[in-house]
Amino acid sequence: MSEVSADELKTLIEQTYKVEEEYISLRASYGQLQDTIEQVVEFLPNAIWIMHEDKSIFLQNSKAKELEELLHVIELESNDYELSFENSYFLIKISHYKDKHLVSATDITEQKRKENLATMGQMAAHLSHEIRNPIGSISLLSSALMKKVIPENQAIVSEIQKSVYRIDRIIKATLLFSKGVKTEKKKLSWMRIHEDLTVAISYYSFSKEIRFNFPKIDFELVGDLDLLSMMFSNFIFNAIDAIELDDNDEGVIEVIHVEDEKFHRFEIFDSGIEIEDEQRLFEAFASNKEKGNGLGLILSKQIAQSHGGNVGLCQGHRKGFYIQLKK
Repeated sequence: MSEVSADELKTLIEQTYKVEEEYISLRASYGQLQDTIEQVVEFLPNAIWIMHEDKSIFLQNSKAKELEELLHVIELESNDYELSFENSYFLIKISHYKDKHLVSATDITEQKRKENLATMGQMAAHLSHEIRNPIGSISLLSSALMKKVIPENQAIVSEIQKSVYRIDRIIKATLLFSKGVKTEKKKLSWMRIHEDLTVAISYYSFSKEIRFNFPKIDFELVGDLDLLSMMFSNFIFNAIDAIELDDNDEGVIEVIHVEDEKFHRFEIFDSGIEIEDEQRLFEAFASNKEKGNGLGLILSKQIAQSHGGNVGLCQGHRKGFYIQLKK
């Protein structure tokens, strides 16, 4: 066996160091690539799992970790499908590459909710059109009957008129929600709105003694009278319903008005029960009340926004809502 010369040994050592440097460089590049892949997967808005054939997890992002239970009900044999899980909806996409399963779960709950709302709105609008004519006839006939009926039966006719009024409000709200809020703004006084509220309250059924404290000093607003009257009455009726569910035999509803150079601000307080689910207050058809159709608050918000303002919950020790309208 021939001896290795000093030059050959030096060359061999240099090549060994070079290979080691290339290996270190390659390993660093691989580490950077792996970090980049993990960051990309983490950045994606949906839950991502990359799994081995035995279904053990090779890689997942934080959203996937939050939905760990969801992975247990996903069918890896399927491709693209929708999955309902714990009151949410997910779009599941599955692909296969070599010995890996790639699983994606996108939360489409809000999209499904909007689709359901659109369908419900279309159905409600159709029914409202069908109901409107017979309700109009009942309203005219009850008015004529009130003039002829004996005094002992006038209370019965009055209840019929109140029921017709409530149905008519539901029809108007449903059609307004389906078509969208369009305003015809004019100068008007608060007292004109107050008159409409007084009439509306007289048609609303409630059993308790309720004191109504409204602003007594008149002032001018710019807006759509019918829409503003509907908005204010929605809040008043909600307050009445809250008082009806309270343990006390009487209640109070107070409307406070303040203004500055740009806005009118109204605050509506009541002594009724507390609000149960603040997160769903302005969600269409989400009401659990026996009266109404769950459109009052969402429509009120849209009406206020069409007048350059907004509505929301008052912050503080008193339970109430605020209404802000642009001057």
